[in-house]
Amino acid sequence: MGMNELSPLAARLHTLPPSCGPVRLIAVDGHAGSGKSTFTGRLATALGDAPVLHLDDMATHESFFTWVDRLREQVLGPLERGECARYAPYDWTARSFGAPRALEPAPVVLIEGVGAGRRALRPALARLLWMDLTAAESWERGRRRDGPALSGFWDGWTAAEAEHFSADPSRPHADTLVTQLPVGYALLKGPTTTAGTNHSVTEREHFAPSS
Repeated sequence: MGMNELSPLAARLHTLPPSCGPVRLIAVDGHAGSGKSTFTGRLATALGDAPVLHLDDMATHESFFTWVDRLREQVLGPLERGECARYAPYDWTARSFGAPRALEPAPVVLIEGVGAGRRALRPALARLLWMDLTAAESWERGRRRDGPALSGFWDGWTAAEAEHFSADPSRPHADTLVTQLPVGYALLKGPTTTAGTNHSVTEREHFAPSS
């Protein structure tokens, strides 16, 4: 399968007004195991190798979801000023932060991970994409992928994730719902677009309005 099935989406994202300084910041959110990393990789390629920030690099063993201040300081602040961001990625094996990584203020930057569409980040986002796979199916896939050695970690993670999304849900605010198909992806208008705010005409042409 070619990478070009996401080309129309990539083209639309490029036409959006910048949301964080000169950057169009696009979030890919969804449950752990829902296929965010794979989809984001394909979308980054369709965007001409757009920079990607993985939230796994911001979270730590101690704090799965309390990375907002660090993200603002290390990433959002510099991007807003049109500067290259530098952040220290967390090493889940060594349990410590690694050497700083650069994130360029490219025209489109992708931020991928559980909670990418959270309330604190939404004002900086140009679009929020949600991988539309249920928590149960996503977690089952994730556990299968990671094997029994990480089952204890998954127990802790799923409890924390359920708590996060019940307090700060992302899906109701998604512009686009992404479903993985046997080949490629289906893109549907998200719940937030029914309000008709802030959306280009092309998007309404591509996705039939929900009744």
